[in-house]
Amino acid sequence: MIERFRDKRILVIGDLILDHYIWGKVSRISPEAPVPVVEVTRESFMLGGAANVAHNIAAMGGRAAVIGITGKDISGTTLIEMLGRRGIDCDGIFIENRPTTVKTRVIAHNQQVVRFDREDSKYVGGKILKGVVEYIDSVRSRFDAVIISDYRKGMVSRELIKCTLGKSSRKPGAAHARAFVAVDPKVGHFDLYKGVSLITPNIMEASHGANIDIRDEKTLLQAGRALMRCLGCAAVLITRGEQGMSLFERHGVAHIPTVARKVYDVTGAGDTVISAFTLAYASGATMEEAAVIANHAAGVVVGEVGTAVASPEQIMESFKA
Repeated sequence: MIERFRDKRILVIGDLILDHYIWGKVSRISPEAPVPVVEVTRESFMLGGAANVAHNIAAMGGRAAVIGITGKDISGTTLIEMLGRRGIDCDGIFIENRPTTVKTRVIAHNQQVVRFDREDSKYVGGKILKGVVEYIDSVRSRFDAVIISDYRKGMVSRELIKCTLGKSSRKPGAAHARAFVAVDPKVGHFDLYKGVSLITPNIMEASHGANIDIRDEKTLLQAGRALMRCLGCAAVLITRGEQGMSLFERHGVAHIPTVARKVYDVTGAGDTVISAFTLAYASGATMEEAAVIANHAAGVVVGEVGTAVASPEQIMESFKA
């Protein structure tokens, strides 16, 4: 399945984010306030949000194209240049008169000290939305699957998802019949996802989406089945951290234990999960096989500090281990 990744084309639609890391060390507390003083040693930039999903697909050998928005600023230019260097198709990026979403994390001794965000999360509309919809309509048929990466930064709206599903299904609730449409969901947007093929919430997101407090296996099963029922999707993959993943399909539930041997940073792990799952499913895997492959890919990235990706070789090494 992993060898087949290189033949697959995945369209990624969603919120583009530039992850900015400030690395340093702490040896004293500020005399001005009870806060640590970080002595900066270096800075780095990584792709985040939908950009990281596309990066994951490219790193695993697939071919990715991304649809989203950036601002008319140096951060937007940096993000597009980084995508281009990784062979990702950027023709679907629209430049808007708003700041590029940037998450800045200060890391000292491999621990995050603070994070601050620069963003404008108002919904994309008007001419930009019209252009996005027309672009999706013109290119969607070229791809084996679609991923919607929702970070609630303004790109993903009811109109956008309606367009994506409307161009890829004969009737509402049957998107999986003609095209695989996977969504990495966000709290507050679950009512938008009706009819998609797959959603990949974590425990907290699944609890909010189903309106069920997940405390044990019984409430986990109730929540997963409730999401299946109210969204009409083909599958729900709930990621559960150190407890692994639970895959809900119409014919049953599969619990997949974690394979991570060390966990340093879970940043971007959800991006890796949906990327690996979608590539595997598009390559002919069953839902459960795709979830197992995604589980191994996630085990690779959580073992590294900062937003990371997994290569086919690393995923194979995880299976061997």
